[in-house]
Amino acid sequence: MPDSPRGLTIAISNGSPPASATLTHPRASVIIPARDEAGQIEGTLDRLCAALPAGCEVLVIVDSPADSTRPAVLAYRRRAPQVRCLVSSYGPGPAHAIRFGMDAAQAAVTVVTMADGSDDPAQLSELIRLIEGGAAVAAASRYMPGGRQLGGPRLKAALSRSAGLSLQLLARPGTRDATNSYKAYSSAFVRSVGVDSRHGFEVGIELTAKARRRRLPVAEIPTTWHDRASGQSRFRPVRWLPRYLRWYCFSFGPALTSAQVRARATQGRP
Repeated sequence: MPDSPRGLTIAISNGSPPASATLTHPRASVIIPARDEAGQIEGTLDRLCAALPAGCEVLVIVDSPADSTRPAVLAYRRRAPQVRCLVSSYGPGPAHAIRFGMDAAQAAVTVVTMADGSDDPAQLSELIRLIEGGAAVAAASRYMPGGRQLGGPRLKAALSRSAGLSLQLLARPGTRDATNSYKAYSSAFVRSVGVDSRHGFEVGIELTAKARRRRLPVAEIPTTWHDRASGQSRFRPVRWLPRYLRWYCFSFGPALTSAQVRARATQGRP
């Protein structure tokens, strides 16, 4: 089961207690899992902060204090105090970083976006509004009308598109892009069903599947995804495919309560 936020150990950029460096009541918490993204993170934060609605916090989550992303974020924080860098204590990998960030988030709305600048921050405000309007999950969709995917490995694009469109056709989860990590969530919903992913970027399809089984509203808006301009992608389609398939299959079935979702998801955890 996911760790409770009450038991959270947070390593924070300035070494002070968490409450001293957070907004008292942030409107949304934007989570960025990062690993050695020193060359990308400043440009990503520039674009994100330019589009960020007032009253939101940005949490960049790294696996280690030695990660090269961290000093870049600390320097950036001097001119953007809403940006923090947290060191995850949950273990290495993007799923742990996202889960840690969700537990650390202070807001009623949580948004996950990538450190490499591939996501378009122009959708931030609308994603947040959709959650505030009652959706459990709001997806930035590459595969709905108006959405686009520019560049990137062909195998990754083919697998992602096939999974998203077929899942919407067969299970009707509410989005044609269940695998995209760029999503907003109701923090109350995330707390109620938990996060069971422990490896890659499958958190997006996991929470979409759980919302479907809870019969909660999932919304989507079109987005344009750009392949990273430099550096190496952390996405491992062959290694992580079985974990995506697990949540793909979990989307099918009768309605469940939050307790039932937690119980069934935990039973199936690798």
